[in-house]
Amino acid sequence: MRSRSDSSKLDSIRPACWKDGALYALDQRLLPHRREYRRLATPSAVAAATRDMLLRGAPLIGVAAAYGCALAARGGKRLAHIEKEGRLLLAARPTAVNLAYAVDRMMKKARALVQDGEKDLYAGLLAEAHAVFAEDLEANRKMAEYGARLLKPGSTVMTHCNAGALATSGIGTALGVIGQAFLMGRVRRAYACETRPYLQGSRLTLWELMSAGIPSELITDNMAAHIMATQRVDAVIVGADRIAANADAANKIGTYGLAVLARYHGIPFYVVAPSTTMDLSIAHGRDIPIEERSAKEVVEIHGRSIAPKGARARHPAFDVTPHALITAIVTEKGVVKPATGKNLAKILSRKNSVGLKSVHI
Repeated sequence: MRSRSDSSKLDSIRPACWKDGALYALDQRLLPHRREYRRLATPSAVAAATRDMLLRGAPLIGVAAAYGCALAARGGKRLAHIEKEGRLLLAARPTAVNLAYAVDRMMKKARALVQDGEKDLYAGLLAEAHAVFAEDLEANRKMAEYGARLLKPGSTVMTHCNAGALATSGIGTALGVIGQAFLMGRVRRAYACETRPYLQGSRLTLWELMSAGIPSELITDNMAAHIMATQRVDAVIVGADRIAANADAANKIGTYGLAVLARYHGIPFYVVAPSTTMDLSIAHGRDIPIEERSAKEVVEIHGRSIAPKGARARHPAFDVTPHALITAIVTEKGVVKPATGKNLAKILSRKNSVGLKSVHI
């Protein structure tokens, strides 16, 4: 499912692969200590894996949903059944729009196959899922090339959450840029914020950076301001789960605060995301649905309590960074700079843009 790429050592990480009629996903909940793959052979298994964070990252859950839709067609299932399973997949997580894009695309393909008189929809939908994967893989490569050019030689960068190979079909979005820039001599060191409460930065991003041989250091989220004030930081580079029509960007909780800090310290703040992450049906970031996850993920770490018994907690899993705080958005179509709705629309209008405009199931 993944092809080798010379653009980054991060390409050696394979978060999912299609094999023997099923999707095999690396259980990211066990990283960095154990590498185990789970066999996902039904749409409900794909939905559960997405909901439970076995696999995660906006582009990757979109790719997984595409394969989930193909699995729904196995055994000669009719269109009504496939649409039902599509709704199940769509409900797995609400914020990342890549999932909705993939399900919408697969449903359109299913309906087109039916209209063409196809009886067995499985082969056609599986081919479409492979295409969704391949397009994300190519988007990763292009974003890495565009983004790396924005950095000056020898840069020190900071990133938040995980937007690497583990979150995509390819080398990653934000980490793809960092990896490509490292090979070009434009990145000399990376700071990874730990990303409370789920610790994607410490468990996943640092593991990817170290695996790629990129000099890196882990910092707790509340160290970011101090590091910016006392150390050299040339750019902050993050991914996104949904970008509104006005270029406001939703990403893992803590991103907004990091953008505010970057602006205060005069540090460029770059968002890296494929066009499948753009949601032109939402005018402003305030209208992006924000997933509220279990409070247990805040008051516990690996099942062990870190708060008083009975403590209440909030867990909004994402926040929205206003476009005014974003220096540029890097897409596979080009760089949106400055990050405005007008410039975003201009980039998305380029040939082969696949940004989501609507979802109908």
